[in-house]
Amino acid sequence: MARSPDPIPGATPGSSAHPDGPEQSHPLHSLDREVVDRLLAAEQPAEAHLVDAARLLMRYEGFPGAHDLQHDLAKVLRLWGLSRDELHERTRAIWAAGFRPAPSGSEAVGSGFDTTDQDG
Repeated sequence: MARSPDPIPGATPGSSAHPDGPEQSHPLHSLDREVVDRLLAAEQPAEAHLVDAARLLMRYEGFPGAHDLQHDLAKVLRLWGLSRDELHERTRAIWAAGFRPAPSGSEAVGSGFDTTDQDG
């Protein structure tokens, strides 16, 4: 059984003390938190889950903050029975096979001008 990480020396629960300096907050933390929560709920990961896990692991690797996300991403890998190397091997194969993520609603392309309401 994996043990939880050791507490940061001098840190109290909820504090931002970190041995390398103050903990930084990531601008995408709240969006990524939602994704990580979905990954934790996925018992059998789909291709999109694997790709999301790999991209978030890369995003937060070495980042001096967002330790909750980093710990939960490590937990996701344990739940799925994958190492980082195995995850990256699988995601490389997924991308090589032509996988392209579906655009989310927040990433819609266009001017936002709706022509259906025009009087004509």
